[in-house]
Amino acid sequence: MVNARTYPLWRELAMSEDLPKEALKTVIEALCTPATTPIGFDARADRWREEALKAALPALLARTSAKRLRGRLVVHADEKTLAALAAAGTVTTADVPTILRHRRAWAGLVSALARHPGQIEAAIALLPLLSSHEVEQVVRFWDPDHFTRTETDAPAPPVPQELFDAVLEACLTPLAAFLLHPEPEEGWEAVSDFSKDWSLDLTGHSGGWAMLARCPERWAELAAHPTLGPAVQHLLLDQAETQALEDARLRAAGADPDSEEPPADPAPALSEELLLACLPALCLPELAELPNPQVTARRTLHHIARRVHSNPRLKTLAADQLHAAAESLVPHGRLLSPPEKQDGDYDFDGRVLRLAEDLALLSANPDHLAGACAQLARLDPPAFVSPKPSRTLIRVLGNADPDHDRPARLLERHHEHRRVQTLTALAANPQTPHAAVADTLDGLHPAELAWIIEKAGGPDWLLDAAAAVPAHEDEDDGVVRLVSDDELDKHPDPAAVLQSWLDSPATGDSLSRSEIYRAVVNSRHHTLEHLLQIPADDILSRSEPEIAVKILLDRCGRNADRWAALAAAMTFEYDEEKISFGDLLDSLNPAPADAQATESSAT
Repeated sequence: MVNARTYPLWRELAMSEDLPKEALKTVIEALCTPATTPIGFDARADRWREEALKAALPALLARTSAKRLRGRLVVHADEKTLAALAAAGTVTTADVPTILRHRRAWAGLVSALARHPGQIEAAIALLPLLSSHEVEQVVRFWDPDHFTRTETDAPAPPVPQELFDAVLEACLTPLAAFLLHPEPEEGWEAVSDFSKDWSLDLTGHSGGWAMLARCPERWAELAAHPTLGPAVQHLLLDQAETQALEDARLRAAGADPDSEEPPADPAPALSEELLLACLPALCLPELAELPNPQVTARRTLHHIARRVHSNPRLKTLAADQLHAAAESLVPHGRLLSPPEKQDGDYDFDGRVLRLAEDLALLSANPDHLAGACAQLARLDPPAFVSPKPSRTLIRVLGNADPDHDRPARLLERHHEHRRVQTLTALAANPQTPHAAVADTLDGLHPAELAWIIEKAGGPDWLLDAAAAVPAHEDEDDGVVRLVSDDELDKHPDPAAVLQSWLDSPATGDSLSRSEIYRAVVNSRHHTLEHLLQIPADDILSRSEPEIAVKILLDRCGRNADRWAALAAAMTFEYDEEKISFGDLLDSLNPAPADAQATESSAT
């Protein structure tokens, strides 16, 4: 048992150049044996021992060749220390079996071992032991001192080409294998029909793209590779142009952080020749026969459309191929015959809109394009529009912008313009029947028609058709304005105007609803019937109290039970369903007969 106070001595002995070889075993045993006392393990002393061993470890390993003694030292080192010792050449591939008996392989160890030419092959042999997300880190963290290196420091050696190629292949192989045999992941059957998206898990292979991005000069060669080529083609179509745009933004931000000008579009990352080389992967042929086609066909079509958005030249270079893909996917997935919207399916409208947008971009089939128009016509009107008793949109009071409440502006501000934006894209496709678009126009809200005329920038025939849609006699521009009492004085029925504000369906916008309630409560034209419809919380805690005080005094009078019931009911929790002021008053127990008699006699 080593005295804990002697650990500094053992450390100095271990680091001394004069330490004889015969003493190594004793010193190593002293520094590697856990610290104990006569009554058991000494945690505090053992921390001193570990610190002494860590300081002496490089010197001891440099002088120790015996396999057992080296193993005793290696198992006490952490990953960072072992990687540093491997980079320095103190830990070698001969120590790897011992290391792997006690810990799993990691990227830093592989990088460090490969720094020495004679160990590159052995380092490559460790790549299969890494988890899939770690393989690319062998190259990414090749220089662990990257962020601390100064101009006076020697640069890190380049990544050996043999190692780079091995990491590149290891990163691309999983995607290449997936494309050969795309299969559902474990537990896929338990996923809802609308979420089964495993079939398009191409973006989950970030390591492959990270490696490709480091060698753009080899893209053409790799795209033609007999086994890795399809994986390379998919990654280039999905990532190359997006990455080029992101890099351009970062460069522009670095050059002038205060500039508000958008960066200029970068030059295409893929040449026309390279785009043509990637066409075999464009329409994801590997995923054509997957189960659940109603989901996978729709997602495949959307994936193809995203590629065309990223690489607009594909619309010309691969027009026939894109049209054929859309022609096949629509009937295969019965995409124009979706199931009825289910409760809780909040993405239903989004799926319909995405499908119509994708067909507008990819399809040349008039029947499919007309079907997309019909699907748009089935969608609910904008959420900020009320079909009864009047179609309304809500604006914010007190805004000085004279155009703030224009129908098109309101529609955009509430992100309710996407249906007409998609219809405009369909109208821009020359194969879309004009009659199908016109039929859809007839069912639009006036604010949506106004958006087409003011914002869409579509073909002239669409603008003319939107302007020609007849307006109903009792229909205005689709906007209700929360006006002042002076304006209400000029109206023949101010109370009806206030009621129309309360009937607005803008329940998803709490700010707009609160504004409506405040405007009604503050108006001298409100009636008790108006107030009873407003949430009790808004009446009792957010408005001037005088109105509520008078009503509560009249309702509760001298009845102590009613006042107690009122206090009990006024516990409005943030997340509970709001009750109206009328419901609150109705919840107060009626006064008992004897209490009523008492009140009457007192009066």
